[in-house]
Amino acid sequence: MAALSRRTFFQAGLAPAFLAGAQTAKRRPNLLFLIADDHAGYAMGCDGDRHALTPNLDRLANEGIRFSNAYCNCPVCTPSRQSLLTGQMPSAAGVTRLPTPLALGKPTFSEQLRKAGFHTGVIGKMHLHREPRPGLFGFDMMLTEDALERQWRKEVPARPVPEGVRTRKMPWLPLKDPARLWLNADCLPYPRREEEMESTYAAHLAGEFLEANTQRPFALWVSFTEPHSPFDFPLEDRGRFHPKDFHPPKPGPEDAWQIPLCFKDLSVQDKQGISAAYYSSVHYLDRNIGRVLGRLRALGLEENTLVVYVGDNGYCLGEHGRIEKHCGFEPALRVPLLMRLRGRSEPAVVTDLVEMLDIAPTILDMLDAPPLAVQHGQSLRPYLDGRKHPTARRHIVSEYPENEEVYVRTERWKLIHGSGRRARRDGLETANPTPGRYVLLYDEQADPGEMHNLAARHPEVVRKLQQAALARFRATHPDAANEPAGAPLEDALEFYLPPRDPERKA
Repeated sequence: MAALSRRTFFQAGLAPAFLAGAQTAKRRPNLLFLIADDHAGYAMGCDGDRHALTPNLDRLANEGIRFSNAYCNCPVCTPSRQSLLTGQMPSAAGVTRLPTPLALGKPTFSEQLRKAGFHTGVIGKMHLHREPRPGLFGFDMMLTEDALERQWRKEVPARPVPEGVRTRKMPWLPLKDPARLWLNADCLPYPRREEEMESTYAAHLAGEFLEANTQRPFALWVSFTEPHSPFDFPLEDRGRFHPKDFHPPKPGPEDAWQIPLCFKDLSVQDKQGISAAYYSSVHYLDRNIGRVLGRLRALGLEENTLVVYVGDNGYCLGEHGRIEKHCGFEPALRVPLLMRLRGRSEPAVVTDLVEMLDIAPTILDMLDAPPLAVQHGQSLRPYLDGRKHPTARRHIVSEYPENEEVYVRTERWKLIHGSGRRARRDGLETANPTPGRYVLLYDEQADPGEMHNLAARHPEVVRKLQQAALARFRATHPDAANEPAGAPLEDALEFYLPPRDPERKA
């Protein structure tokens, strides 16, 4: 790995440790926040997935708290991430669509940590859709997306690929190329060795940040792009997984109407190759998680650092005919969520329902920083303290305004309510783009694959879950005061479903 130049080191905000002042005998925990892109909650060995090779995440789970029923508040990257950062529902954060930038001045929990005296930094994908600069959204040091890629390409040149080795198609053209190409159905590696990969470089920079801040409180975000399609992995991992070992699920008997047209031509062999590529990318992600955690341990920071790991949303690998997120089915909503603070939290698996909205309040609580003025989640600290939560969630609510859908999940039931009025603009069009209102209800205990819609048989359950969704919107949505008076339940709920992202220039 190329060493950072002294100039780059200081420009990135990575000042030498001796400039940070003397370490106090006892101080608040630091934060190491690790986040991955499209890493589904099921794709870890500790979750029982026999395909997943995730020894570092499994170790983190075994040493800390694993929340086995954690759910994103929007099944797509940008809204999920900005909801997490602000502690607000996506519609309240003002970001419900993929290209929307977070508004300048929007309160974030990173800003709260900075005000509390933590030196804050972020390396990797944030989907803020803004050029990074020191201080933006509370980050003293920012090296995000394009800036990280530019620095990586400059400092880590690629060597020639060995003769005869196939690599994936470049450039990546999602929704323009046939799906089998942009989903890497041939399970081909990125044309670089592991030491030359961008995420390996990001892990290296994270280690440099940790080393530079051993003597002062820090909060570091490290955001990896894996395993987002095209499921990149280095040359060394080619052939790591065999496509024939995977058995993609078949669509259910009620799925035909909602399968995006772009996936219609994928063969079983294509789906097998896509799954193999996804798990190869997850394995590479896990190694980079191990690099950062290993550096934390080597620097003696492990005992006083709250480590949080989460995926920004889940991912379908053939379930219901889909190879993506952008929907309310279980694989797209459930995310991995791990927390570890040595000496404070005994290892445990929490099966209660939690939302990504709960992460910001938890971190601020655990790090003794002031709460956000508006936060729609609740602190999970009781779980980390080894106690039952006095207000454990009875349900979660997630939204996808791009398709005018809302989802409610209880221990037993899942509701998917869509207006069916908006022709989706995310490239995942179906044969019937505006089918009209649809209400789906699944019994998660009897039908975990969500194959049979029971809405007509259990109207009382449907109504109860619709009321739960409506109550969430009325409590959090910025347009709640304009809800039409006296509207029927379904109409009142659908008032909140369309995206209202303001037009802003990034």
